[in-house]
Amino acid sequence: MDLSNAERRVLRALRARGELGPGDVEGLTPQETMSAASWLREKGLVEIDEDVRFINTLGEEGERFLDEGLPESRLLGLIDEPVAVDRLRASSGMEGGTFSIGLGWLRRKGYARIVDGVIRLTDKGRAARERKEPEISLLERLRATPEGLPDDAFDDEERDVLGRLRRRGKAISTREMLVRRIRPTERAGTLSEDDLAERAEVSQLTPEIIQGGGWRDVVLRSYDIGMKAPTISGGRIHPLTAIIEEVRRIFLSMGFTEIEGDYIESAFWCMDALFVPQDHPARDLQDTLYLDGEPFDLTGGPVEEVAAAHMDGGGTGSVGWGYRWSLEEARRRLLRTHTTVNTIRYLHEHPEPPVRVFSIDRVFRKESIDSRHLPEFYQIEGVAMEEGASFGQLMGLLREFYRRMGFEDIRMRPGYFPYTEPSLEVEVLFGGRWMELGGAGMFRPEVTLPVGIEHPVLAWGLGLERLAMLSLDVADIRSLYMSDIEWLRNVPLLRVHRPAVR
Repeated sequence: MDLSNAERRVLRALRARGELGPGDVEGLTPQETMSAASWLREKGLVEIDEDVRFINTLGEEGERFLDEGLPESRLLGLIDEPVAVDRLRASSGMEGGTFSIGLGWLRRKGYARIVDGVIRLTDKGRAARERKEPEISLLERLRATPEGLPDDAFDDEERDVLGRLRRRGKAISTREMLVRRIRPTERAGTLSEDDLAERAEVSQLTPEIIQGGGWRDVVLRSYDIGMKAPTISGGRIHPLTAIIEEVRRIFLSMGFTEIEGDYIESAFWCMDALFVPQDHPARDLQDTLYLDGEPFDLTGGPVEEVAAAHMDGGGTGSVGWGYRWSLEEARRRLLRTHTTVNTIRYLHEHPEPPVRVFSIDRVFRKESIDSRHLPEFYQIEGVAMEEGASFGQLMGLLREFYRRMGFEDIRMRPGYFPYTEPSLEVEVLFGGRWMELGGAGMFRPEVTLPVGIEHPVLAWGLGLERLAMLSLDVADIRSLYMSDIEWLRNVPLLRVHRPAVR
């Protein structure tokens, strides 16, 4: 069998000792030993066991306990007769936090009872005054062992004490240590002494060896092209960033212009301008993240027109919501809950057609984190305004966009959204199931007319993470933001299900 000298040295050490650690082979560094052992494992000659051990060392708080005593022990020494808590606090000379900690541990350990503000020692407390606390004994042991002690160095009773000390801030410091042990397999026992004898060998031919003829006298180490080798991973952009760039390229190729906006917005542009009533549940603190600070100045905006649309419809032909609209509510600061706030303001500032814009940006909602929801996520928004724009045109735009994203089987069904009518939801066939990817519709007159828009507006939006989950075959949305280096390295650079763009 072809073996390197390092591998032979590891095998000889194993034959002599039975098992090894990384630092147990004479003449090899721990790194060289583990490298040789890894190759030997591939050849079926050794097994490598790995175990995580917790190593405990004395912490700075533990040093203070050894020098000054445990807070509860110091208090224990001051209580001879029943004493009021306030009086004991004054006579102890302890800081407020230290006194409270000591008092808490007195009660937790059953050393004292407190009734009507008076502390009385228990029999257990009187007995404790005559002996050393087990925490002190364990801390002394750690002080005498600066390199630290593993958990298995303590018996069951000491491990209970160790657990109490871990709950006391920085009394002890615990770190993880990976322990590796190398053991020979039965196959290693079949090797002869000659197989394990080291020999002079050359692993790389140099010009000097070739030109001088020395290659005739050396043993050339063979190269096994079938041997497994680690995959070398280069730098690459995050898969989510790649999908954002793909969406951006598609919109730009379809004649759209990208726009951006601020994270912090007024309730007016985020809610009121989109005809969301001021008593709508989505505007509650349970759904929207409101911010402290100076309210927004809405001077110069279409405030009166939007207020009229809410109260009685204004000139939109609607009856509105029939309530008294509040300017104070509209001026509130919040983290935007959608990116439509960007497009409605842009349309107000550019009321003449044609307008085709999109945005890919973060939005914020008061969501609980689970496998399908995040409080901060990306939303893709697109709008098109032009004379004679129709619902059929909207459906055509959506089909083309999703087709370019790689989804051929697309269906649309009626839906409801607060500021579009008619509205639809887009579903794509993925893995044999129909999955909802986004919503779309035509802005209602109550949205467009108050902000000065007189032409039809087609609008749609979808969550980027939902699209990424389907494209990357990810079941949990949280996986997209976890720094799992193996997953990041192995995500395909090209999504295999995407067809060529026609």
